[in-house]
Amino acid sequence: MMLVTGGARSGKSRLAETLAARGGGAVLYIATSLVTDDEMARRVEQHRRDRPAHWLTWEGHCDLDRVIRDHADRVDAVLLECVTTLITNLLFDRAGDAPPEAMDFVAIERHITGQIDALIAACAGARCPVVLVTNELGMGIVPENLLARRFRDIAGRVNQRLAAAATDVWLVVSGIPVPIKGNAGHPLNQDDNHHAGAPR
Repeated sequence: MMLVTGGARSGKSRLAETLAARGGGAVLYIATSLVTDDEMARRVEQHRRDRPAHWLTWEGHCDLDRVIRDHADRVDAVLLECVTTLITNLLFDRAGDAPPEAMDFVAIERHITGQIDALIAACAGARCPVVLVTNELGMGIVPENLLARRFRDIAGRVNQRLAAAATDVWLVVSGIPVPIKGNAGHPLNQDDNHHAGAPR
């Protein structure tokens, strides 16, 4: 299991796709985003066009351990993008329309942790490489509202669990991948950069 983290528009997606495509075969792309407006629909469609035509796509955010177990034997790699969106969707699945002051964040985090632990177990048992993309949220100022603070805390703890379980962890800064665990080699060469296309 490989984890790719970094800030928004840091180049995480480009690196993750390069890592997943290394074998040259079929890749299962697990998309965790929900299309909630026209802007999101356009982004999702652009991502679909950017991915190789022979990649498979699975859209959803619940019980992803089952998805990996059902498909990992039939592809050469799995790419999940992204964990941060996965956490968001799981949080609101549990919280519904409740205001932040009424949310049971302990129960919500317990549910999210259960999903993440099951995901980690499935990745560990997969016969093909699994690449997970997540966002690094804890490097800015402390958010002023309760929901954002609690979400940042949950996401940070999830990222720690994933990084501890991963064999390789990459931090992407301004398009430059920095290895912080595992493989010390540079993941991108000139051919990979050409294949990856425009910065994302």
